[in-house]
Amino acid sequence: MDSQDNPAPLEVQVGQQLTARGLTFAAAESCTGGLIMHRMTNVPGSSAYVLGGIVAYADAAKIKLLGVAPSTLATVGAVSEQSAREMVLGVCQALGADVGVSVTGIAGPGGGTPAKPVGLTFIGVATPEGVQVARYVWSGDRDQNKSSSAEAALRLLLDALAG
Repeated sequence: MDSQDNPAPLEVQVGQQLTARGLTFAAAESCTGGLIMHRMTNVPGSSAYVLGGIVAYADAAKIKLLGVAPSTLATVGAVSEQSAREMVLGVCQALGADVGVSVTGIAGPGGGTPAKPVGLTFIGVATPEGVQVARYVWSGDRDQNKSSSAEAALRLLLDALAG
């Protein structure tokens, strides 16, 4: 069977890219609650490139641990493009990582509003080439939304690393 038919899990592919480029990784997670770090550290040898992660669920933790500006949270909220950007930059700075991801969103089933529905998620990716943030609206239940967010974060990071 061709490797195209059965590709390695995203966390393995990300690890291969990080190793090939000699880069280190960190994650800032809110709604995924550590799921990205769980997947990344399931890869044998991941200690060579995974520095750590910060699960910052409360706004106070985002401010204290990741350096998210209180004004950002007050004006656009925790679930926003700007918060995801500040979170990923903050975790890279806090842990000294070359690359990172951040996830902030509304996993559900509650917490949504018309402006910010359940499933709304922002994912930040920082690499030496820059920072990008993607917006998603998932339509699953809480577990599905968390899983979809983790999968999308790893996919975005892989795409950014692969150029």
